Amino acid sequence: GKDLHERYVDQAVTLEAGHLDGVRDAARSGGTAVSLGIIERPPERGMSLFCSSVYIDTAGDVRSVHRKLVPTFEERLSWSPGDGHGLRVHELGAFRVGSLNCWENWMPLARTAMYGAGSEVHVAAWPGSVGLTRDITRFIAREGRLFVVSVGAPYCSEDLPNDFPLKDQLPDGERYHNGGTCIAGPDGEWIVEPVHDEQGIVWADLDLADVRRHRQNFDPVGHYGRPDVLRLEVNRNRLAP
Repeated sequence: GKDLHERYVDQAVTLEAGHLDGVRDAARSGGTAVSLGIIERPPERGMSLFCSSVYIDTAGDVRSVHRKLVPTFEERLSWSPGDGHGLRVHELGAFRVGSLNCWENWMPLARTAMYGAGSEVHVAAWPGSVGLTRDITRFIAREGRLFVVSVGAPYCSEDLPNDFPLKDQLPDGERYHNGGTCIAGPDGEWIVEPVHDEQGIVWADLDLADVRRHRQNFDPVGHYGRPDVLRLEVNRNRLAP
């Protein structure tokens, strides 16, 4: 386990060291915004690792890094708990885009923080499983009256390099994740149903007018909010030693 963790730390991403410069260059040259899940090792936190979502704008600039608030179950053996610094949304054309990592998409107050920041396209990053994305994607879309893009990749034992620690103890032909990338609209219906067991690009044209239409009867932090009764306070400070 320690050998595996050492390899994990060695392969983690340190933004300050320029590890994402290639992605930033690609975003800049293509005029494309990127929401990217990484395992982050910030230099000011020693060897601690974070499950992080990085937003890079069309100019290639890193606009925010959101560290997963609560590592899930056995993830706590490798990941540190994050903070609220990255609970932000960003302007992308006509839309405002935000992101949460994996099971924090199930956290009602984390979702509410993103709604309150003005999110209209929500990116949910997952390890990769139809079982993870099938229900919550449509629920968030209907609850927030926004578009939800859930992203997950297929992953199998053949993807592991030969020098991966403990590989000799893993069965051949094992499929760990089957994908599950999908897109739901503000009415909670599928735009793209979960894609499984294949690699490719999933895309769709989104119309902001659909958000305006469906918030006519329900807007969770707008006219349907009751801040005099129910309020959320978000601490967006970055935790430091």
